[in-house]
Amino acid sequence: MGRAPPPAAFDFGFGRFVERLENQPQNRINSKSGGRGRPRPTRVSQRRSAKCQVLIYHSAVSPHSHRGRFITFEGLDGCGKSTQLEKLAGVFRAQGLSVVVTREPGGTATGEKIRRLLLDTATAGLSPMAELALMFASRAQHITEVIQPALAEGRVVLCDRFTDSTEAYQGGGRKLGSEPVLALHRILCHGLQPDLTILMDSDVAASVERARRRNKADAAKNGRGKHDENRFEQESRAFFARVRAAYLAIAAREPQRVALVDARGTAAETHARIVEIVRRKMKLAAKTA
Repeated sequence: MGRAPPPAAFDFGFGRFVERLENQPQNRINSKSGGRGRPRPTRVSQRRSAKCQVLIYHSAVSPHSHRGRFITFEGLDGCGKSTQLEKLAGVFRAQGLSVVVTREPGGTATGEKIRRLLLDTATAGLSPMAELALMFASRAQHITEVIQPALAEGRVVLCDRFTDSTEAYQGGGRKLGSEPVLALHRILCHGLQPDLTILMDSDVAASVERARRRNKADAAKNGRGKHDENRFEQESRAFFARVRAAYLAIAAREPQRVALVDARGTAAETHARIVEIVRRKMKLAAKTA
């Protein structure tokens, strides 16, 4: 079998594709006409060769352009994201706020079908590019069907994973880099940016082992047999080290949006840290669940 081209070769071709796509009239989000000739290149095409840390969510899209609030939870599988998300939902509800709890991949009927394909250990031979495309297919439907309508109604949306996960797992873990992930985010997700991202940092080995046990238990409980959600958990320690490094790079790059939380303590300790961050960022009353 021939070897796949290195990520750099892909990025070059992808950058040209993105430039052509973004220069289409309907996609000129950040282009300006020079009065004559072709429009000036968009922000991504100008920075095609830039390092990962200078690429960010689309800066032209205000995080407060919607009425509700959008908070995402990120981190390695097994770090306790789902538990903490539910706890925070309880805090918001205690404040009398309407809350939507959702997840990625998934969150819609279509998205859940894509989730099963992406996470099932029975899925074999899926290329990193196909994996990336499927993640964004699920996300685009999720935004249209769930996230945007809820935000327009003034609700709080708590989402277990969003584009940061794709940048960490496919960009970092699969070595595709940040540029294709962020370019697709701008084109397919219209640059939607969370108001706050809680990044739960944890030990790689402990988190992955916890996720493996949980996924196998869930599969047995639901009668799925060998069909569990451990496809990513079968990856090597080096893969997850790259994922964690990518997450930390995102946090360093976007400190105004991403709050890094040490998740190595008890669930109660982690919850208290998260509530304090949300209280400061969202002006939430100090009451906890």
